[in-house]
Amino acid sequence: MLEELAVSNLGLIESASVAFGPGLTVVTGETGTGKTLMLGALRLLKGENAPKGLVGPHGNTLDVSAMISLDTGETVIRRTVSATRSKAYLDGAIVTASTLAQAMGDEIAIVGQHDQHTITSVAGIRRLVDRCLDDAGLAALERYDGSWATHAQTTAEAESLGGDLRALEREAEMLSFQISEIDDAGFHVGEEADLRSSAAKLRSAEELASEISRAMNELGDEGVQARLETALRSIRRANAIDPSLDASAAQGDAAMDLIGDLLADLVRYSDDLTSDADGLAQTEDRLALLGSLKRKYGDTVEDILTFRKEADTRARALTTLLSSAADIETRLAATFADVVAAGAELAEARKVAGERLASEAVAHLIDLGFTDPIVSISVEDADPTHAGADVVVLQFASDASLPPAPASAVASGGELSRLVLALTLAAGGADAGIVAFDEIDAGIGGTTALAMGRKLATLAESRQVICVTHLPQVAAHGDAHLVVTRKGTVTSVSPVEGNARVSEIARMLAGLGSSDVGQQHAAELLALAKRC
Repeated sequence: MLEELAVSNLGLIESASVAFGPGLTVVTGETGTGKTLMLGALRLLKGENAPKGLVGPHGNTLDVSAMISLDTGETVIRRTVSATRSKAYLDGAIVTASTLAQAMGDEIAIVGQHDQHTITSVAGIRRLVDRCLDDAGLAALERYDGSWATHAQTTAEAESLGGDLRALEREAEMLSFQISEIDDAGFHVGEEADLRSSAAKLRSAEELASEISRAMNELGDEGVQARLETALRSIRRANAIDPSLDASAAQGDAAMDLIGDLLADLVRYSDDLTSDADGLAQTEDRLALLGSLKRKYGDTVEDILTFRKEADTRARALTTLLSSAADIETRLAATFADVVAAGAELAEARKVAGERLASEAVAHLIDLGFTDPIVSISVEDADPTHAGADVVVLQFASDASLPPAPASAVASGGELSRLVLALTLAAGGADAGIVAFDEIDAGIGGTTALAMGRKLATLAESRQVICVTHLPQVAAHGDAHLVVTRKGTVTSVSPVEGNARVSEIARMLAGLGSSDVGQQHAAELLALAKRC
């Protein structure tokens, strides 16, 4: 329910804040005051296009906001429009207009002489028909929804196979080969550096042996080690005479140990350093294998192993797909057959509901001033979609002497609006919790206008209804009454009650707002509306 609506600089409305209650709220005012601007505000809050012409003369930006109570709690929505841009807000967060439309589109319905989407679209009339389904029809609708969901899931599964089973099998075989090739090679992270070091060593084995041999000769019994030993003997003899040379003697011993360790390391290295032609060939072959894998799968061993992991994941997915592919066509055919059967059952239920809807709508239309109207709702077979295996078609004639045709093609604006009201009432209400009517009473008067007022009041028993009207007979049925007035370039909106409301109804009757006769007639009309 719309709790409160606040606008500023909306057309001639400089600033207004209006609280709304349940039931029927009527909006009236002299021609040219801007009554429909209130519904223009609702259009903006529904996320519809924001015409720059709505920006008034009282600033550079118009601002519209509202508090709406939903089943999930209270929601605050807002739109601002300037000459250069439009912004939308939902509970304080900035959102796109399309997001706002998605959030509010099903909550607010606006019906005017150019807003008959409910009955001029297949989806709109189908929704009205579905509201008239009996228990068996609702069960058929539920079965169809389930059948369609299963078929859609099976279709998605078939599409994931790509439509070419042999191509998927070839891909699976290729992945298996690639995984085996990488696994058989058995490379591990860091191995490439070890291989390159080993290969360099094996290629230079003779040169290394020569250099190590020369170093060992320079250090050994005929080299540094012998000379150091001679020097160390001299140090020890001197140390025997002068104990202050203890440290020097110790350093000499340490140097001898160090050279001994170095020679031992060189001997071990020399013993291991052999010219291994077979080892070199094996190392170079493994480097060549690694180069081949790198050309195929990545620049490093890490890249190759990552490729292998991803290939394994894809291979497992393909295995699952291919295992289910064997019977996919059979399952597709079966789920489609279920859809067709459920669609046929739903179409039959919709035919029954459509006939009932059309019959009750005709009764409402007669109350609304039509003498012998025709409303025909047919359900024709069509390719299955998420909504059913049928197309719901509405045809209308304002009189039985005229051939029925699509309502949008043969009905005037006022006729369309009354048809929307009649169908909405016949369907038991409206999809939206807030329904706004914009001067749908054009071209009617007298008892027909009273009937329309009663119809709107009936609709407002289950929905919040807002109606912009110029007919006193309709306005008299309001649970709340807003009057739009204009002084110069400023328009204001205010609620009226008691004598003020009587005066407004009198003005609408014949411009007799302050006369005793006008007041009396207005009071009688209000009393009559209350009794209806």
